Amino acid sequence: MSNGWRALRRRVLTPDVSETSLAKRGFHRKTAAAQELLETVGSVFLTGYGNAVEARSTGDAAQKLDDVPTRFRGFAYEGAAMGYGMLDGLFGGRGRTDQFLAGPGKTHNYMVYVGVGWAMARLPRFRWPSAEPMDPLLRWLALDGYGFHQAYFRTQMYVREHYRNPRFPWPGGVSGSYANQAIDQGIGRALWFVCGTDVDLTAKAIGSFEPARRADLYSGAGLAATYAGGADAGELRRLLDHAGAHRGDLAQGSAFAAEARLRAGLVVPHTEVAVDVLCGTDVAHAARITQDVRPAEAVDREVPAYETWRRRIAREVIALRGVAT
Repeated sequence: MSNGWRALRRRVLTPDVSETSLAKRGFHRKTAAAQELLETVGSVFLTGYGNAVEARSTGDAAQKLDDVPTRFRGFAYEGAAMGYGMLDGLFGGRGRTDQFLAGPGKTHNYMVYVGVGWAMARLPRFRWPSAEPMDPLLRWLALDGYGFHQAYFRTQMYVREHYRNPRFPWPGGVSGSYANQAIDQGIGRALWFVCGTDVDLTAKAIGSFEPARRADLYSGAGLAATYAGGADAGELRRLLDHAGAHRGDLAQGSAFAAEARLRAGLVVPHTEVAVDVLCGTDVAHAARITQDVRPAEAVDREVPAYETWRRRIAREVIALRGVAT
């Protein structure tokens, strides 16, 4: 494939960066610094996406992704994963995504699965990837990505009107009813962006959903607050107070973010601050907990192994504070 064709493919397939501006999306602007942070995340995501759809190989794409500053590099990998998911969906097969996940994206595997979910949100359903070949534990992160995308781009429907598809078709199987919980975890992450990293608005938004959905929403918010940042220690303590009975869920999301950043070598100061406040420990300890309680075998039943894993993490992390979940 010629360089000219790949460049054209990038121009045709890559969304315009204006789509990530807070003004365009109608998201809250807490401060100029918070706005710059969130818009940079969006811009870097699209840069990673564009690099993937234009690159000759996953290795070529990774050379550019690794030039992104540490704080934002994970978002570039997430965007690249969406790009490969789009290419696989539009042109058939799943070779590009699998090659990326087995190669440059291996240490960014959490973000890669999330990026696949972004692609699913843009592809017709008959072009969605099969869940069967995916990691049976981490595949639920694709629905986290799907939920984030829908809340980010279809905010009225998914955030303000609380839309939920009671028969969501993917991944199916005995644990298929869990899909909406995984989607809610992504919606919770998106609320951090929709609310402009304002902890009070985030908590208010979560509180507007029915009680049964709030645990997953707080988990997503905790992940975003830790991975993306945008709030200082005092603000994060308020978020912890707002979470109330869902402190364990908030901490679980934070611990996931700690593991994702540590695994990829992307720990930055705001990660340490958030983990200290939300989990009561340091990044290395929180990340180690996620691996210590990881199921040895990801056998899905009515409650999938992924949810069992999340519950174990919540219990272990919140026990550090001596507070029952």
